Amino acid sequence: MLRASIFFLIAFISIQATCNYTLKDISIPPEVKTVRVNYIENRARYINPQLSPQLTDKLRQKITGQTRLTIINGDDAHYDISGYITDFSVNTSGISGKEASSNNLNVTVHIIFKNRLDEKGDFETDITRNFPFSASLSFTDAQNRLMDEILKNMSDDIFNKIFSNW
Repeated sequence: MLRASIFFLIAFISIQATCNYTLKDISIPPEVKTVRVNYIENRARYINPQLSPQLTDKLRQKITGQTRLTIINGDDAHYDISGYITDFSVNTSGISGKEASSNNLNVTVHIIFKNRLDEKGDFETDITRNFPFSASLSFTDAQNRLMDEILKNMSDDIFNKIFSNW
């Protein structure tokens, strides 16, 4: 009986330890009801034509799915989010022998946040992420393979910067 109890206790703890942890520390005052997410332009030297529309859409989906805010297109939105991609480039991050062994795809988005109900909450910030990939991949192949990860991580970072209070 004792062995069975210990077994179930260990199994229960193991299951609990493998559960995913999700940060839901979203801080939105109750009077804020609407948000406008403007198109995130691509002003980087190298322009991936898919990045701007997909990042804008991913951010809108995240806001709709994880907040109670209504997305509107008018100038009277309580929160106004805009921005532009300033960097989409590659640099070598590892060398083996005399050749590159790994690269980073660097992405930076400049975000402009306006709180129409409290201007003290306005801010501008740069959000940067590096996405490593093997130097054996072409830049085009790396972009294609990394696009889902780029969209998820950049939209998460933007969302957290705006809505999380930590």
